[in-house]
Amino acid sequence: MRFSGIKHRFRPWFMVWIIVMWCMLMGEVTVANLVGGLIASLFIVFALPLPAMPVAGISVSWGKLFIFMVQWFVELMEASIKVGWLAVRPQEVPKTAIVRLPMRLENEFVLALAVSLYNLQPGGTVSDIDIANRMLTIHLLDADSEAHLEREIAAVRKLEADMIAIFERSHP
Repeated sequence: MRFSGIKHRFRPWFMVWIIVMWCMLMGEVTVANLVGGLIASLFIVFALPLPAMPVAGISVSWGKLFIFMVQWFVELMEASIKVGWLAVRPQEVPKTAIVRLPMRLENEFVLALAVSLYNLQPGGTVSDIDIANRMLTIHLLDADSEAHLEREIAAVRKLEADMIAIFERSHP
């Protein structure tokens, strides 16, 4: 049995994260919970190895990330209210649309993060990702008018621009 891969599997910060999450799941920080978290983290790191994250070319702009997260949370509240109103309003169900949009994100990890952030917002869902061509197929809930459709497309463009500004600063 070769142990050369053990050196590459050992990720101390990942183990610390698992220990912290273990203590949070247990509800208190005790010696027993810390030891249990350490045992769980050792098992996860060595018995269930994860591939390294594809983070080459990513440099995080922390200030822009903080501003983005605040804006994203505000937009989450607005979208929740909007979708809630669409559900209870005394009008007929709005027209929906399926659109294909190109994305300029170079890093697959950043693309996956952008898709996850978009899917967490009510009102639209990414139903397909064409990685090779960097195309998203998005189902939009409210496409009653051309203005609504353009607003949703602009929101995807803004998300793309924000992800580039935060994570891909070397992007042209």
